[in-house]
Amino acid sequence: MTRFAILLGGDLVATPRLAGQLEHARVIAADSGIRHASVLGIVPELWTGDFDSVDDTLRQTHGEVPTEIFSADKDKTDGELAIDAALARGADELILVGAFGGTRADHAFLHLAAALRLAEAGTQCLLTSGQQEGTPLLPGTARSFDYEDGTLFSVLPFSDLEGLTLSGAKWPLSDRSVPFGSSLTLSNEVRDKLSVTLQSGRALLIAHPVSYFRM
Repeated sequence: MTRFAILLGGDLVATPRLAGQLEHARVIAADSGIRHASVLGIVPELWTGDFDSVDDTLRQTHGEVPTEIFSADKDKTDGELAIDAALARGADELILVGAFGGTRADHAFLHLAAALRLAEAGTQCLLTSGQQEGTPLLPGTARSFDYEDGTLFSVLPFSDLEGLTLSGAKWPLSDRSVPFGSSLTLSNEVRDKLSVTLQSGRALLIAHPVSYFRM
């Protein structure tokens, strides 16, 4: 698989787990997301966006990175432009780094929706801030996760869910229907090996890896 990491403008904490996830990944930075490159010790192969959130210090620090600059009057966010660039380079796996938090909640929500759209189109996606991770859940498939016991997680419905099964959880579910907007699947905990199956609907699994809280 061809893995790309997209550096977005949200929050980021560098962790050993994140470093492992980024190993062998090609990197594209979206606008102010370039600031994460120094924290992670990586050099992107492309820096794209309208650069409206980029100051002179960032330009000087990362002046060696090739740029693709767009007008601020555009129909896509800087993050979506970076994703497009990765897909054009053959990406079939994306890690959206800095996908949560930041000063723009609308951008953070868009990242969640974009990850679902991309996963449905066949591109494997992970959203991460180092503290939190998000994984799209596709209907008709079973997903297993490597989270340690005690990891807090939630299944966030983006539609009505049918046939949701959770095993390896403090509060397991079996073939459960979950209405859109329900809090039933928030604040669960991993017990042993977490596995999730969904028959129909759209959802994201949001997890808070316990390894971060041991740092």
